[in-house]
Amino acid sequence: MIQIQEPKSPWEIVHMDWVTALPPGGNRSYNACLVLVDRYRKTPMFLPCHKDDTAMETAIMIWNKVISQTGIFQNIISDRDPKFTSALWTNLHNLFGTKLSFSTVYHPQTDGLA
Repeated sequence: MIQIQEPKSPWEIVHMDWVTALPPGGNRSYNACLVLVDRYRKTPMFLPCHKDDTAMETAIMIWNKVISQTGIFQNIISDRDPKFTSALWTNLHNLFGTKLSFSTVYHPQTDGLA
């Protein structure tokens, strides 16, 4: 299990996970939601999306709706969703200097906030 340090400021460490198989809703028929939780404040942010959005679409959505307001996260904690393990995400983390931590298999409590 990974050791997670407590953040010193808001949006330093973020937990991310998906809620999928939702009934279509909104003017764009969203059927999923990306949940981000600020580990410092325990504040959730819900981003409506489509379950088949690509890693690129997800990255752009997070940039436009979250990072542009909060600044770049230092650490993202998530499960091993293919969108978060893709080459795109690896390159983004290298570019921004962020760390991506995955919950361990069969131990999702690591990512218990989102």
